[in-house]
Order: sequence, then structure tokens, then C-alpha cells
Amino acid sequence: MRKTKIVCTVGPASETKELLQQLFTYGMNVARLNFSHGSHEEHQKRIDVIKEVREEMGLPIALLLDTKGPEIRTGSFEKGEIFLQEGEFFTLTTRDIIGNGDIGNITYKFLPMDVKPGDKILMDDGLVELEVVEISDQTEIKCIVKNSGVIKNHKGVNVPGVKINLPAITQKDIADIKFGIKNEIDFIAASFVRKASDVLEIRKILEENDASDIQIISKIENREGVDNIAEIMEVSDGIMVARGDLGVEIPAEEVPLTQKMLIKLCNSAGKPVITATQMLDSMIRNPRPTRAEVTDVANAIFDGTDAIMLSGETAAGKYPLEAVKTMANIAKITEDSLNYAEILKVKGVGKEKNVTDAISHATCTSAHDLGASAIITATSSGYTARMVSKFRPKAPILVTTTKEKVLRKMALTWNTYPVLVREALSTDEIFDISIEKALESGYINAGDLVVITAGVPVGVAGTTNTIKVHIAGEILIKGVGIGSKSATGNVCIALNAEEAAERFNEGDVLVAISTDKDMVEY
Repeated sequence: MRKTKIVCTVGPASETKELLQQLFTYGMNVARLNFSHGSHEEHQKRIDVIKEVREEMGLPIALLLDTKGPEIRTGSFEKGEIFLQEGEFFTLTTRDIIGNGDIGNITYKFLPMDVKPGDKILMDDGLVELEVVEISDQTEIKCIVKNSGVIKNHKGVNVPGVKINLPAITQKDIADIKFGIKNEIDFIAASFVRKASDVLEIRKILEENDASDIQIISKIENREGVDNIAEIMEVSDGIMVARGDLGVEIPAEEVPLTQKMLIKLCNSAGKPVITATQMLDSMIRNPRPTRAEVTDVANAIFDGTDAIMLSGETAAGKYPLEAVKTMANIAKITEDSLNYAEILKVKGVGKEKNVTDAISHATCTSAHDLGASAIITATSSGYTARMVSKFRPKAPILVTTTKEKVLRKMALTWNTYPVLVREALSTDEIFDISIEKALESGYINAGDLVVITAGVPVGVAGTTNTIKVHIAGEILIKGVGIGSKSATGNVCIALNAEEAAERFNEGDVLVAISTDKDMVEY
């Protein structure tokens, strides 16, 4: 089973019921809705189809709302675009004008107060670079063009290394979040998060609208976000390494190291991390990825990412199904090559020890040492499953919960396979129900050894304090084995050595009332 989760952006190329059914089948775990594009009406249609398909297929596909966020863009130009010539001057203005080859409007009115001569301004993801020469009237920024290029209407503007005083969330973001709450989304990907207070503003909106169970994934897209990652991590439910804007805001050569650092921090905290942007970008146009893209996806998995994301590949590309299949195949092959024993050894229990952390580590260690077929975690909030997942066990983590919301929360947590169960009144009943459901779902077979973890009192979040090692299925025969591992085979019943000699074949499990020296050879 594949352990790494896949996030797919749903757009014009993937919004039909038939395509969504295939995307779900090929490995999509989370449906991302990008609110930088499209109206509420368009997104409503997509959400309705996603919910219909996941209900029909019985899959816990989560919904992720990606906010547009506070951003700077160019305005409109007379002919829809302009050509900027290297070495010529071009003025950016906050005045409401239609631009031409000499001057263009920008959407952020305080930019002239935030920049100074010598600062870089990058247009359209860095395709054209401007250098600030002079600021006048607190509305005009005179720049020199550093390289030639075409700029079209409403393109993004980045100012690397400059602290921009944009609001944390816009009125559009607030309206979009409330729309998401109404549609029972599972995650909000908050764009351009720079500090903890940005996340807390969104958290406040969720609490005021009785939606505090929606999780916030902070997108790290600029230097300020990287510098403040410790405080952002503290108040976020997860992180997205948004390499598109990040690669413009910081030097491109720093992006791989920043990616590794962010993933490591999330792993240590037991919070999900998504690696995003341009993972299989060429598959927007081509049916096969480049070798570099395949390596990029594999390296993100080696780094420890929980999830990998497709953007334009599935939203607007020619080959959305091939992109998901390719990503799933890369993930599976990469996961099969990991040294899980070494990973478990290196991770250990963190400095800030707590009972859940220690129990989760012991669960993974026990599962590895005993060669368990699965780890089963009974959880009311998803916290136990995340804590077990952070130690990266080889055995699949079967997550049993009574809450559908928690079921979908697992869509971003590495190596988790959630199933819905009925309420239990005691720990023993939790164990019995969990084993029963795991067998029924086909995740384990009768006779498999599993390690189960849960908490007492039952149903209270964050109380993981119990481990049990269990052989799945009904006990038909009890006895003493010679050796330390489980045995599987045809049962051979023999009352004495003569019957054993007659009936026993190599590989059988011998069942006897008692043994003597004549039985030892069997």
C-alpha cells in the first residue's frame, strides 16, 4: 500500500464525475480547490461532484480550500500586455490607470513606502526583473528594466527581501473561508503566511463560525514566513512548502535546503507537510515526466514529506490521470526502498517527552521488532495516529475512529488508512471493534500479528497510554510455540509420535496434547 498522500487540484481538466472517479481510483487523497481562480458558483459545482463521488465510492477524500491570500498584482494594460526592454525605465504607480509601455498600475497602494532605491521587483514569477531607482509622491516607483520580457494583465509581483505590510487576509479570503465552512471543507491552505498572528486571524474566523475542527495548513511562500517558522508551526495544523512563490522570494538555490528544513520540523512536531508546485509540471503538456521531475518527487519522499501535490497538472493539464498514476508509482517505488529500521532508530523520542510520544514510539518499535502486519490506532481526534506516523513505521497504520471528520483528516497524514467504527465503552471493546473492522476491511488477515494503541479514558483526545500486541482472528487452539516468531501453515493434529510420523508434512503447524522426546523432531 502507498504511504505518501497525493493532493490533486480540481479544475476544468478534472471536474467531471467520470474523471474524478478515475482520479480517486488512481490515488488521489485530497481534492484541492484553488480560490485564486474561479467563482463560488464554479467551486460549488466541483464540491458537489466530489462529495457525490466519494459517497458512491466510500472513500474518505478530503476537501482543501486554498485561499488567494494577500498578493500584489499588476493592473490592466492598453493592449492586454506590454513589452519591457532591458535598460529602459518603467514606472509602477498606485494610481488607478490603464498601463502602457512607460507606466503600469499595481494593486498594493503602500508599495512605494515599503521599497527603497536598489530593491528588486520581480514580475510574473520572476520572468522580468526591475530595480528601484527613485520613489516620488508616495505613488510612483521609477525602475530600470534588468531583463527584457512581456508582462500581461494582472500578473503577480514579488519583492524579495522586503517586508511588505499587506493584510494577513483579504475580504475575498474571508468570504471564501465562510463559503468553505458552509460546504464542510476539511482543510484551509492559508496563502502567504508570514507570522503566527496571520494564522490566528483565520482561526478566529473559524471559531466565530463554529468551525474550529477545520485544520489550517500554512503555506510558506516568502522569507518572512521562513524566518518565523517556529511561531507559525506552533499555531498551524500543518505546513505547505509552496515552492512557486518561495523560489521567487528567496534565491532558487536555497529552496531545496528550505524544503528539507520545513519537512524535518513538521516531522518532529507530528504535523502533516505537503510539498507542492512544479512537481510534474511538464505533464501539463506531455504524457511523461522529465527525469528531473521524477527525482524531485522521490527526493521529497526521502526528505519525509507526508503529501505531494499536483497543481496545473490536474487542474488544467492535458494528462491529469497520467500525472496521478505517475506520482503514485514514484511514491510506491521510493517507499519500498526506504530503510525503515534506520529511520526509526534515528528519530527516537523527542526532547519534549510526553506519554503519547513515548507510547507512539514504543508502538512503532514493537511493531518493527515483532514483524507486525499492521499498527492499529484508535483515536477520537487523529492525534494518536499523527504521533505514530511521525516515527515512520513500515507497518501500515490503521486508524479507527467514530468521527467522519477525523477519517478525512487522515488524508494528509503519512501511511494512515482510516476506517469508521461504532462507539466503544471500554478499552477492551475498542480493541475488539478495531480488530473486527480491520479484518472486515481487508487490511489484515486472521492470524496476523498487530500492535494496537489507544487511550484511557475512552474517547478523550490526547490520552494515548495503552499498547497491546494481538493475533487477529478467533483463537482456535492455544499452546506453546518453540521459537520467537509466528507460524502459519496447514494444521496437523497428532495424539502421539506415530500419528505425527504418518500425517506431518514440512511446513505444517503441529497440534498435540503433549510432547515427548519422540515428538521433538516434528
